[in-house]
Amino acid sequence: MTRVNPEEPRADRPDPPAAAPDRRPEAEVADGATPTEETDGATPTEETDGATPTDGAEPGGAPRPERRERGVASHGHRLVDPYDWLRDPTDPATAAHLEAENAWTERVLAPLAGLRRELFEEIRRRTQEDDESPPVRDGAWWYHARTEAGRSYPVHCRRPDDGTGRAPVGEPVVVFDPNELAADGEYLGIGVLDVSPDGNLLAWAVDRDGDERHELRFRDLRTGEDLPEAIPDVAYGFAWAADSATCWYVLQDDASRPDRVLRHVLGTEASADVIVHREDDERFHVGVAAARSGRVAVIPAESAIPPEVHLLDAARPADGPRLVAGREHGVEYSVAHRPDGLWIVSNHGGAVDFALWRAPLDGTDVAPRDRWAPVVPHRRGRRLVAVEAFADHVVLHGREDGLAALWRLDPATGEATPITVADGGVGTVSGDANPSFDTVRYRFAHQSLTTPPSVWEQDLRTGERTLLKRQAVLDGFSPDTYASTRARATADDGTEVPISLVWRPDAVDGPAPLVLYGYGAYEASMDPWFSVARLSLLDRGVVFAIAHVRGGGELGRSWYEDGKFGRKANSFTDLVACARHLVAAGWTAPDRLAIRGGSAGGLLVGAAANLAPELFRTVVAEVPFVDPLTTMLDPTLPLTVIERDEWGDPLADPAAWADIAGYSPYENVPEGGPMPATLATAGLHDPRVGYAEPTKWIARIRDRHPGAATADLSGSPALLKVELGAGHGGPSGRYDAWRDEALVLAFLLATLGGQSIAA
Repeated sequence: MTRVNPEEPRADRPDPPAAAPDRRPEAEVADGATPTEETDGATPTEETDGATPTDGAEPGGAPRPERRERGVASHGHRLVDPYDWLRDPTDPATAAHLEAENAWTERVLAPLAGLRRELFEEIRRRTQEDDESPPVRDGAWWYHARTEAGRSYPVHCRRPDDGTGRAPVGEPVVVFDPNELAADGEYLGIGVLDVSPDGNLLAWAVDRDGDERHELRFRDLRTGEDLPEAIPDVAYGFAWAADSATCWYVLQDDASRPDRVLRHVLGTEASADVIVHREDDERFHVGVAAARSGRVAVIPAESAIPPEVHLLDAARPADGPRLVAGREHGVEYSVAHRPDGLWIVSNHGGAVDFALWRAPLDGTDVAPRDRWAPVVPHRRGRRLVAVEAFADHVVLHGREDGLAALWRLDPATGEATPITVADGGVGTVSGDANPSFDTVRYRFAHQSLTTPPSVWEQDLRTGERTLLKRQAVLDGFSPDTYASTRARATADDGTEVPISLVWRPDAVDGPAPLVLYGYGAYEASMDPWFSVARLSLLDRGVVFAIAHVRGGGELGRSWYEDGKFGRKANSFTDLVACARHLVAAGWTAPDRLAIRGGSAGGLLVGAAANLAPELFRTVVAEVPFVDPLTTMLDPTLPLTVIERDEWGDPLADPAAWADIAGYSPYENVPEGGPMPATLATAGLHDPRVGYAEPTKWIARIRDRHPGAATADLSGSPALLKVELGAGHGGPSGRYDAWRDEALVLAFLLATLGGQSIAA
């Protein structure tokens, strides 16, 4: 039974990158766009004398937090941030301000109440609420998840194998039902869900407020009773040993960095658990997962710089971890285990877009790099990402021609055959649930901008392929009603930037309202995905587009490197170039163009809005990383030290300070002039992007644009919606997520034309 995804996908966003932490920040220049005041010393912080806190909110108007000036000095410049105090959640004024922001947003959006209900019901009508996933075999059991009308979370079930390994028998037995743990509207995040190798025990861990600190529990599946032991503050990552009595889990430090892997023996006190691996380098975070072979568990130490991997012997859990290969500047690798060796995707030896190697293995002892045998050579432009190993087969994951790709590999010859589905080039293939090491039938997923998610099964011996399930979309949906295509914009430096588009041809006539989505960080690719909620936009004549900007991984390693550190500005100018192209090509016009992004994508849309505010009517920034300078200057914040290898270190490097100060949305909100209508969201317990960042950003927009305090949706209001009981992923239940998405869609429709758009 595979571990659940760390974050449930929201209604209209793809799964977030599983391994890369998403980002957050906060600070500001003394009411100007450019820091200018010279200071001595490199990093002191002090309260500014003469601060004059004021009562921010005018009666009946938009909330205005009081100003408490705080100075931060670095590299001869001094930032003065009047709203830094909002970072303190224990300050009663913070809670009062967040509640006031929520009340103001509800007041402004009150005229959209009917539209929000309509959109929610459209999402619900199109969704098959009673549904279940195709069963997948793991050992002697077949597992599936089912959803039930009126219940927020999937119920995880299993049935025994019929003895042939081909089909389940009997009635489903519930393994885990999250609906029993949370009342309607309460947050519930699942961090671990893993059945022991003998099938008798379930490890499960839940987070009840969104801070990604889980309580780990164990359940006897033979009786349905939970064991008495409970381990608090557990991070993502878990593995069982072969004896089904020992396991490994991950704890995090005070900065929310997963830094320790511990061994636990069932029936013993957690206080007796042994630390088997500790990562002292603050730039790295660790995890642990069982290899599909069941013979080893893998401990990756990951960062934006070269990672390191250790192996644990699942049959000898008391043994310590063994290093695969030491850290070497510029060298990255990931592994998959087979008895014939360790299969390794790596860029060592100058393989910029990575190659596949096989390393001799003796237990958990891996041969040095000079004995690794090449299997799939490096080819520039074909990015190899990961490898999956099975008893008789290997599956390779990568990217080619800007699209996600899978190849089935003959382990003996290295011959690679593509696993593909015809989709017109605007779709995505990815691996699906494949827990059984001895399987010869590989499951993969496919979806496109017009095709709902589908699960396929391919015989790895013959290549024969079977469609197991396609997500049902109700209420008269037909994929033929919609069209999709690829376009390219030319960036300022001549680089061609791909754009994926989807629309409903019979609803679009001339320049249309258009929502442009982007991310552009961590080498994460925003491959085209299907969305039930998005149909409500398309049916109203709105075009949806994805800008595949630099900083992502769509076009290989160089595409990522051209959008990070000192070249991060390429991400923002790429998005502006995509918007200008869509206007010039007649797809849309500036008065009906919205940009949307979340987390690091919130940084993208915030920076783009500062660069070209006249180009956009609307900005939606969800849990946005809009205050990167102050955040990256504060090593005590979660993820800051880890992510200096993504954004730079402004504390130590004047060039990084200048780069980040130059694009930070919070620092660079322009004075006066046009400004898009803006909706930002935040999560009070978010450990990745602090709630204060969007809170401060909205306050800054209102400071510099008095029209942003309007309650008139035909103007340019700046609104903030804060989830007071959730974190980075927003509401956890599906109905709450649908309501959340309906609010965003209503805001987009209202500001882009709303009721005037033909249904």
